[in-house]
Amino acid sequence: MSVRHWLCLLLVLSPLRAEKAKYTPEERVELIRGITAEHATAKTQLPRSKKPIVFEASGTYDKKAWDSLFKQNGPAARAGDAIQITKVAIEDDKILLEINHGLKSGRSWKDHLEIGMGASTSPIGGNDNTGTTGTNIAVHFGKVTPPATAAELKKLLLPIMDFEKRSASESYVENLPPAVQAAIKDKRAVEGMDKEQVMIALGRPDHKSRETVDGVDLEDWVFGKPPGKITFVTFGGNKVVKVKEAYAGLGGSTREKLPVQ
Repeated sequence: MSVRHWLCLLLVLSPLRAEKAKYTPEERVELIRGITAEHATAKTQLPRSKKPIVFEASGTYDKKAWDSLFKQNGPAARAGDAIQITKVAIEDDKILLEINHGLKSGRSWKDHLEIGMGASTSPIGGNDNTGTTGTNIAVHFGKVTPPATAAELKKLLLPIMDFEKRSASESYVENLPPAVQAAIKDKRAVEGMDKEQVMIALGRPDHKSRETVDGVDLEDWVFGKPPGKITFVTFGGNKVVKVKEAYAGLGGSTREKLPVQ
């Protein structure tokens, strides 16, 4: 990529926004929600790697290192292959992308354990697919990761993957009932939504727990951390049966709001 193109990308990310050291909760949700589960076409060979392969925000990468990993571990994708972003994590100096569920070696002993009190439990490990043959990419920004939208991140990734085809999530949302479409657009959950629709609207929950009430199995998803707004979404089966919001202070105490209708 030429110097001129790199300068254009810097303008895309907005110098004024780049001065901020951290994402706001809203910016974090927008990026994660907007890029997770998105489909793209690989423009170069992507090697399988459990340790994230490095892609610089300038649009460059160490081709020799990638080729070496490709020879050692085989392909996660070849040029022209369809790929999917299955997980996103934002760190101080980089954004981590899991491609095709990443490269994992198998289930951990922690995946079999749950913690909790009484009938309410929460798994220690995650519930992502294991034993898969994808890869992981670290988009390096230097000292600070400037807040970027999902559209801006897609432009940065153009040297290695193309999102030009209409995204799966966009096509899916367009076929949902108007009330659900409106909730997703407003980044909120409403009763009757399923788990996939809630993830599109709010992203991945910060915490999950399960409990049995009067013989009914319920699952709670919690979004947000103190200080700030906390959203509690309760599922009965795969459907939302209750949504509640509260504001938590620095000490973790919460002030409850009325249930979201």
